Amino acid sequence: MFNRQQIATTLLCAAIAGPAAAHGRPDRVDYARVTRVEPITRLVEVSDPHRECWDEAVEHRERGDDRAGLVLGGIVGGVVGNRFGGGTGRTVATVAGTILGAGIGNALGGGRDGDRGYVTEERRCRTVDDVHTEQRTIGYRVHYRYHGEEVVTQMDHDPGRRLRVRVSVTPD
Repeated sequence: MFNRQQIATTLLCAAIAGPAAAHGRPDRVDYARVTRVEPITRLVEVSDPHRECWDEAVEHRERGDDRAGLVLGGIVGGVVGNRFGGGTGRTVATVAGTILGAGIGNALGGGRDGDRGYVTEERRCRTVDDVHTEQRTIGYRVHYRYHGEEVVTQMDHDPGRRLRVRVSVTPD
């Protein structure tokens, strides 16, 4: 009787020996003559990123406290309004003159409440992709002759004038 270790060893040896032992002859290497090589091509999209830069005028605003027109207009309007009427009417005329004078003074002062601006040149850039299609070789269809038989295979490289082939003999 065989024990488990002997069975495992026998199976392992058979697996390692493989087809060569079963057929009584190992595979061998030979060379075949290449008769034609055709590149296999495909159209692919190719992206070519590059930077585009330009100078751009940028307007800046500074907010100031230039309220001189508003204040001066309000004072003048109040003084002028104070000269009209009497009692409660004088008070109403003074308030109305102050409001009207402030509005006129603000408008004459530019009405911007002291905004001042200036312009600078700033560099702006962006990445732009130029996309184009091109034909690329993705493999080769190789025709070769071995012992009078024409065979076609596909490869990732051009094999040259001859091709290494593995020959295996099996019983019929």
